[in-house]
Amino acid sequence: MSLQACADIVARGDPDRFMAAMAAPVAAREVLFPLYAFNVEVSRAPWLTEEPMIAEMRLQWWRDVLEEIGDGRPVRMHEVTTPLASVLSKVDAEVLDRAIGMRRWDIYKDAFEDTAHFEAYIDATGGGLMWVAARLLGAEPAAEADIRAFGRATALTRFLMAVPELEARGRIPLVDGRAEAISAMAKEALDALPGGGQLFRQRKITARAALFEGWQTRPLLKQIAKEPERVANGTIGLSPIRKRARLLRWA
Repeated sequence: MSLQACADIVARGDPDRFMAAMAAPVAAREVLFPLYAFNVEVSRAPWLTEEPMIAEMRLQWWRDVLEEIGDGRPVRMHEVTTPLASVLSKVDAEVLDRAIGMRRWDIYKDAFEDTAHFEAYIDATGGGLMWVAARLLGAEPAAEADIRAFGRATALTRFLMAVPELEARGRIPLVDGRAEAISAMAKEALDALPGGGQLFRQRKITARAALFEGWQTRPLLKQIAKEPERVANGTIGLSPIRKRARLLRWA
């Protein structure tokens, strides 16, 4: 029931990751759904209130959960915490804790300090999440750099898709919002992407499922690089037919 609750949270809060998880082997879903449900809960916590102190407390609640998991203590009751505790190790909890720390940016209306701050946010919230998923599904340590790079590119794509909503909520999402700067950022992310063969080579079949969430990353980055105005217009995306067909090929 807890796993089903996690799946329901992901289906409502993160439809693309839900589709990716459903394309994965059944055994992999037992890892992906708790992890993705945790990410939904943490990512929306800063947006549930206009009071920064309350938002800080919500994030701290999840940091305390990770501390309990890392210490091997009984975890507090929540539909996500029990299945999450059943799959995470102390090392994984520490990676996810860094992601929560970076989510504090979402609470306030300050711009990113600089490009390094923005890149650290993307790495912690996207690269770290994909790496934890892959590690839990059997990826070898040598794969971390490639998987994190792919996770960062996927997170960047998602972030750029969210720019109009972030601006509507009073945030300053981009260090440099000029079209040429956005195009250059997308091209840089494309250049840093591991090739498909490099990414999948010598990965366990189950570990590959952690990569499915990025099934749209490369074509969307190409779209942004070519037409950066899509970021401001909120028109980034693939057609439904192409989206489904691409996921089927990945799965």
